[in-house]
Amino acid sequence: MNKTMTTASLALALGAALTVAASPAFAADSAADKEKCYGVALKGKNDCKAGAGTSCAGTSKTDYQSNAWTLVPKGTCEKTVSSTSPTGKGQLAEFKEKKA
Repeated sequence: MNKTMTTASLALALGAALTVAASPAFAADSAADKEKCYGVALKGKNDCKAGAGTSCAGTSKTDYQSNAWTLVPKGTCEKTVSSTSPTGKGQLAEFKEKKA
């Protein structure tokens, strides 16, 4: 290999390593700006928790399921529409679904 190719390869490898090392820090920052919002996920689109008999992400059985949450930007949950919520908006905790 010539010197230019070796230098370019080293620079590329170093850049990739720095990107991978910074990713967890970026993910932690963005997660800090989010909150769990119950009752806003569509069927099969929840981030986690969807009640008994389900495992986790993507397991909600119905749209706007009251015990399934998704991460949303902080401060937006209780402004997001939820047709099953007693208030008509997402909730920061599980809730009992209103009767249709």
